[in-house]
Amino acid sequence: MDNPRPEKVAIVEELKGRFKSAQAVLVTEYRGLKVTDLEEIRRKLRDTGGEYKVFKNTLVRIAADQSGLSELDQLLVGPTGLTFVSGDVAEVAKSLRDLSKAKPALVIKGGVLSGKPIGAQAALALADLPSRDALLSQIAGVMAAPMRDFAGLLKALPQNFAYALSALVEKKSQDEAA
Repeated sequence: MDNPRPEKVAIVEELKGRFKSAQAVLVTEYRGLKVTDLEEIRRKLRDTGGEYKVFKNTLVRIAADQSGLSELDQLLVGPTGLTFVSGDVAEVAKSLRDLSKAKPALVIKGGVLSGKPIGAQAALALADLPSRDALLSQIAGVMAAPMRDFAGLLKALPQNFAYALSALVEKKSQDEAA
């Protein structure tokens, strides 16, 4: 752009800021979707921590190149929508996958996760991950298991000692009776 219009410069700056702040950016093609479909997609993704936006591919390409994400260039073909993820990446990816199943015209093409490019398969694989809360509870369970086992062992030691003493006393009394 030789002498870009201020509006376009502002959009490129906005995109660069979004690329920098988002945990992930998922790229989709929406060819053939109606405006009502796009509104539904925006609403459902917003509920899960994502924001679906449509920009001109040229402006996205410029912002991506300036942000060090030139790998996105190959995904920016046809009508392209970007999902900026600020919340749980797995949850947003699940919503996007479900939406693409319900609306086959919505095609997940790939994206960027933590500054690294990912393909369509990796973007879909994100949807199979458990949510952040589920992962944290699994980690807590794994960390608590050894402590729980150790507490059980400490509780069992006096009980086992008492059983052994009881058995010894009973055996002595049987031996004396005989």
